[in-house]
Amino acid sequence: MTRGRLRTLGRLAARQPLGAAGAAIVLALVVTAIFAPQLAPHDAKEAAFAPYLPPSAGFPLGTDHLGRDILSRVIWGARLSLYIGLVSVTFGVTLGGLWGVITAYFGGVADSASQRVVDVLMSLPPIILALSLMAALGQSVNNVIIALTLLLTPTASRTLRSLVLSIRESAYVEAARSVGCPHWRVIALHVLPNTFATYTVLVTVNISYAIVVEASLSFLGLGAPPDEPSWGAMLTAGTQALEPAPWMFLFPGLAISLTVFGLNLLGDAIRDLTDPRLRGGLG
Repeated sequence: MTRGRLRTLGRLAARQPLGAAGAAIVLALVVTAIFAPQLAPHDAKEAAFAPYLPPSAGFPLGTDHLGRDILSRVIWGARLSLYIGLVSVTFGVTLGGLWGVITAYFGGVADSASQRVVDVLMSLPPIILALSLMAALGQSVNNVIIALTLLLTPTASRTLRSLVLSIRESAYVEAARSVGCPHWRVIALHVLPNTFATYTVLVTVNISYAIVVEASLSFLGLGAPPDEPSWGAMLTAGTQALEPAPWMFLFPGLAISLTVFGLNLLGDAIRDLTDPRLRGGLG
């Protein structure tokens, strides 16, 4: 990395210290997820140890009710949570964003009809909708991703639609239309690039939302299968063993809290840096 880039990163960190802290937490999460096989001391599904062992040198976070190493399950849970969060948010925000961009650009009956569909979807409590979808689809990681994608699509559609309603009236869009540019070219070259900053913020912020919803579904027994190292499922087991093994509840809870905290800090910093009303010059 060149000195110029390092100086730029240093100035960004100085202007957004909380965002830099969030980026460090997210980077640690990503590294943990990528190198989970190397970092985990044991197999996350291996029930070969004594149950309810307290934290010690051999088991830094103790063992659970089945004799599985909690540290290994927390590490592998980072990979599962990040995978579900990234995939569901990428699909949900992208599909919803394209839906909102296209319908807002063309307007008319199609836009009005699509927004009524969005109203119906957004009127349903998210956790109730997610529980209903999981009850219908069944327990699996892929079904959790499908449920989260359907939850995130209407919100992204509404957000980017409101942005495109102002973009389509801009002078450069009118100029492109006046010289005969086809609609697909106007959308691809003049509309979509001006929604990228908002799209990036939506992705960053909603990853933490997806992780919390996945943990909630697993906590209620409708998320990932029971043998998967899900932080939410670990919380469920922890609540059933608060007296003999409080560490079973403590460590996955801390992992969820720290992850959501870091992602929210990073999302707020990205929003501030991409909003022309807030960012100012970098010097």
